[in-house]
Order: sequence, then structure tokens, then C-alpha cells
Amino acid sequence: MSTHIRNAGPEDLDRITEIYADAVRNGTASYELEPPTRAEMAGRYEALKAGGFPYLVAINVTGDVLGYAYAGAFRPRPAYRFTVEDSVYIAPQAQGRGIGRLLVQRLIEEVRVLGFRQIVAVIGDGRPDSASVRLHEKLGFTHAGLLVGSGYKHGRWLDTVFMQLALNGGTTLPPDPASWPERPFRGS
Repeated sequence: MSTHIRNAGPEDLDRITEIYADAVRNGTASYELEPPTRAEMAGRYEALKAGGFPYLVAINVTGDVLGYAYAGAFRPRPAYRFTVEDSVYIAPQAQGRGIGRLLVQRLIEEVRVLGFRQIVAVIGDGRPDSASVRLHEKLGFTHAGLLVGSGYKHGRWLDTVFMQLALNGGTTLPPDPASWPERPFRGS
């Protein structure tokens, strides 16, 4: 099956909302307990797009959305501006086919082009054998921390794993004044 990655648009929000609702109801990657409405998901999408962050979908040959990924601010304080957090969700019937890898690879490249220096993955229920941990390891992310018992969902305590990938020289170079994260500080 051929999969294509493209920028997400408002027309994808119904399917994105369905995919995320399944992850909230049945999974442990998200620590939300109730699925957000389509209106809430639209607000989140618009906020990310307005911030200039990449938001991608994977589609099959008939145009069905199989999964999505986006990057957003890791934390709101300005000193964190060179660090983004990634998120990736795959429809249940499309899991295990490499779609997450395609999405995150493209996301990494888009974040790199914008000039960010770090991508952080905050992985709920981050067991060493979880698909998300394995995916991020394969893409070069390193383990950066573990919060033991930080969530409680589906009748059990969940650990949160932090993983990190340096980009564009990471901490070895000063910030690029022309990068996207520096735009509010350019003074023009």
C-alpha cells in the first residue's frame, strides 16, 4: 500500500479527531481521559498552524487519512523557543506498517528546516517495548528522562518517557538569527 505524507488541512480534522478519540479511549499514549470534540481539535490545529508549526497527515492512494503528526512548542517560556515536542497518532487499522516512521521522518525534516535545535518526545506509557519508544530510538532520539507513575489510566499507573533529538548543531552552535524560533526577537 502506497502512503503519501502531506500538510494537514481543515478538511482532515474529522478523521484526525476520530484517530485521536480512539487513542484517548483505548490507548495510553495520551493522558486525556475524554476525547476532545472536533471543535477543540480544530482549535488546537489552528493554534499550531498560526504558530508556524508543521502538522502532517499520512494518506493512502484513495486519500484516506491513516495517521497524523505535528510539532508544537515544548513549553511556553521564550527560552524554550528552540525546542519542539512531537506528537504522532496512527489509526488502529494502519498501525505496524511504518506510517509513524514516515510521518516522524518528515516532521524531523520540517522542524530542521525551520531552525529548531531539539525535538522532545514525551511518551505516555513509555515502556521500553512500546511502539513509540522503539520508533523514536530508530530515528536517533536518545532517552532523556523517565517520570515513574506520572499518569493513571485504564486502571494502572503509567510512566512517561522523555526522548530527545538534537538538530542543526544542537547546543554546539549559537542560535541562527534567521531561524523561525528567533522571529519574535529580530526586532524588525
